[in-house]
Amino acid sequence: MADKEERDGVSLTNLDQELFDGAQATKRDLIDYLDAVSGRILPVLRDRPLSVIRLLRGQDAFMQKNLPKYTPDWVPRAEMWAEASHRNVSYALCNDRRTLLWFGNQRAIEYHPALMHAGDHHPTHLIMDLDPPEGGDFGTVVAAARLIKQVLDDIGMAGAVKTSGSKGVHVFVPLDGKSAADDVAAATRAVAARAERLDPALATTAFIREDRHGKVFLDATRSGGATVVAAYSPRIRPRLRVSFPLAWDQLDDVTPEDFTIHSAPGLLGERDPWSENMPAPQALDAGLVEEGHTIPVARVQAMHEGKRRARAKRASEQVAPEGDAGADG
Repeated sequence: MADKEERDGVSLTNLDQELFDGAQATKRDLIDYLDAVSGRILPVLRDRPLSVIRLLRGQDAFMQKNLPKYTPDWVPRAEMWAEASHRNVSYALCNDRRTLLWFGNQRAIEYHPALMHAGDHHPTHLIMDLDPPEGGDFGTVVAAARLIKQVLDDIGMAGAVKTSGSKGVHVFVPLDGKSAADDVAAATRAVAARAERLDPALATTAFIREDRHGKVFLDATRSGGATVVAAYSPRIRPRLRVSFPLAWDQLDDVTPEDFTIHSAPGLLGERDPWSENMPAPQALDAGLVEEGHTIPVARVQAMHEGKRRARAKRASEQVAPEGDAGADG
């Protein structure tokens, strides 16, 4: 089999190289998969500033936001100011098959689009990211996802669910594009808090890992400038699992390991379940927004708590144990 070929004007090279240990997939397998699902993943990526996770041969995986200088001129892009690095970042807009194939040839395995379209500041979705505890099975995450669904049902909102491609699930609630980013972030915190109250023995909003005590983490921080792995995106996980859309009534019958770049195309057939299962855009519930603005931002709260604990630890270490003074007297 030739190790080089061309598709849609993109020169593809080193196709028979294995992507990483445990992938059980070559670069050709990755590109074939991206090509097979291009009609379904491109609508998810279109016009959204894109970050990708690349894995070059013999190197560690890294996230690429800024397009490299050798990027072809025909790759669409958007310039955005990055507060963290105080510079303009040239993000790709993966709007067509040709760009997607080019990324595949760059060994871009994971695709993490922004939560807003380029040039807009209104999130298109409220997103909950649910992670199991260390050693927890997928069933616990499914149970926590149903808590999120109950919260949404109670206020007349609806969302779609997919595996994360790792161990958890993502719930996407489509919005009408009229809500400010800080209101969506607040509403996300409120959804998590309400779900935690429904079953505090199962789920937690604790951002600090040691405070989760074996519960499913309801991560409400996927908002604003964050990204979330796209539906249909591969993940750098054993056997190259993918983030796969599901109907709510399918969750009890699957595991994340069921969906890989080898199995997903056959399971999909000609369908696009992410599009099919996604509810119509909806207005953000005002009660969620109001409640959410009373809940501290998790990352900020965790930062302050971490500093407090560090100070307390230093103080305790400076106190001499009782009886040390004059022990030789």
